[in-house]
Amino acid sequence: MTVAPARPTPAEQAGPAGMTPETRRMARDAVRGTLPFKALSTFGDFYGFVGKVFAQMFTRRFQFREFVSQAWFITTVSFGPALLVSIPFCVVIIFQVNQLLIQIGAVDLAGAGAAVAVVREIGPIVSVLVVAGAGATAICADLGSRKIREEIDAMVTLGIDPIERLVVPRVVASTLVGVALNGMVTVVGLVGGYFFSVVLQGATPGLYLSDLTLLVGLPDFLASEAKAAVFGLLAGLTACYLGLNAKGGPKGVGEAVNQTVVFAFMLLFAANSVISALFLQIKLGA
Repeated sequence: MTVAPARPTPAEQAGPAGMTPETRRMARDAVRGTLPFKALSTFGDFYGFVGKVFAQMFTRRFQFREFVSQAWFITTVSFGPALLVSIPFCVVIIFQVNQLLIQIGAVDLAGAGAAVAVVREIGPIVSVLVVAGAGATAICADLGSRKIREEIDAMVTLGIDPIERLVVPRVVASTLVGVALNGMVTVVGLVGGYFFSVVLQGATPGLYLSDLTLLVGLPDFLASEAKAAVFGLLAGLTACYLGLNAKGGPKGVGEAVNQTVVFAFMLLFAANSVISALFLQIKLGA
């Protein structure tokens, strides 16, 4: 009794003539292994992850206790570095701006220059670079460790959604801490700029204080806070996504932490360019 050969499936029949099912499979694997395909697949997974996070964020099952714990944790690891970074960063830029004002004989406008530099750009950038470099890496390491210890899989088995239980509180905490640190960095930068401008570069104290609102007002500060919120949100989403997708044991967790810093910084600078351009267009058009 002879056995009839298996009829090829429609998927196996598709493809260029002369290619066997094995060669077609090898071709698909080769395409999927290319860098562009992996990049597009990663972006698609990330956007799907972001959609799930936002869907879980606005529900009544918000984990408030976990949010408070994570907000305090991110604050403890970010406050000191943000303070130490903001002083030299703000002061150096204000010092350079004042040098230009001195050359054109307008040193009394130092307050206006300091306010523009600190409120619009330095505050959000410094605060959230620290959040991304300290807080986000800690979040990624925590979730990555849970992943390789199979705690995340255990939660899924028990019917607990890790996005609702772990990701949403951390993303919201990262967002709010970024906003709070932005206010702190702004105050520290303006106070440090006052010291350098008045004491070291001869600016008039009263004019420095009065010129703080010459070019910058409440809308600028609100836009700065909104920018810090977006930066904190992106840093938290990046850290949680990479932490939940860590593979390969402790080495994979370390690689995920390094990727968190790189990808978070890339997203922050791209978002900063877009938000700054939109704000200036709206302000100039008003």
